[in-house]
Amino acid sequence: MSAYTPFAATLRFVARQPHGGDAQTATMMALLEQAAAALEADGAFTVAADDLTLTARAFAATAALLQKQILPETIAHGHASAEAQIRWSVDAAMEAVTLLLREAAAGANLPVTVTVPSPPV
Repeated sequence: MSAYTPFAATLRFVARQPHGGDAQTATMMALLEQAAAALEADGAFTVAADDLTLTARAFAATAALLQKQILPETIAHGHASAEAQIRWSVDAAMEAVTLLLREAAAGANLPVTVTVPSPPV
């Protein structure tokens, strides 16, 4: 098991939720699945230049779900280690969003590699 397995599982959880079926959302969820597999393997993932914005949106949606729905429940139940993991996951997702959108705005023509910080112990 990788140190990134919990984060990868979170990305897969979000990707597998019902999302209404439009093509753009389906692509975003597939990008989350790809990122999860790569993260679990080595703590980083690479995004094609054409997918920077969609991947950023997918990670922003992940952070929003965690922050609005999962984190309050975790806090309410007093699970300190789970709370730390979820807060870290939100931060890691938003760091990815920032990098991906910055590269997209700069007109990146090459793939961008996102290295995720080490998760809490």
